[in-house]
Amino acid sequence: MNAAHIHLLLNHIPILGALFGIILLIFGLIRKNNALSQAALITFIMAAIVTLPVDWSGEQAEEIVEELPGISHDLIHKHEEIAELAVKFMLGLGVLSLLTLILGAWHVKIGRILRWITLLLSFAVFFLMTRAGNSGGEISHPEIRKDFKIEKAPETKDLEEKDND
Repeated sequence: MNAAHIHLLLNHIPILGALFGIILLIFGLIRKNNALSQAALITFIMAAIVTLPVDWSGEQAEEIVEELPGISHDLIHKHEEIAELAVKFMLGLGVLSLLTLILGAWHVKIGRILRWITLLLSFAVFFLMTRAGNSGGEISHPEIRKDFKIEKAPETKDLEEKDND
């Protein structure tokens, strides 16, 4: 297993972790359920931790795939730029979540305010992570690119003409 494989295996965890954390935190805030809010904060912390090997393996994956046929250096660069910002925001969310857990246990009102701030940041993180994931997918999946057009292969057209005869 190489770094590109590790990157592909792990890169969905921060995206889904942000989404699941948002859902848990919304329910925790609406229901005033501290256990759900804490589960959300722990989810954000875990997603932030997994972001580190995703980032590391992404750097290594670039070295592996950049010279493969059909791989665009422009798409790799676009993904790298978006991912760098997403990683910074995710790590910030992880730190804020840890502070919210600690300070929330110490002071209820501060914890409540920090949970709302964490929720707002988590929306930005989810948006950035989904953009990073999509831009990464565009590198080797042309079918998800905006400029993708379906074209039939020449041999397919010849076979269809023979079938019509």
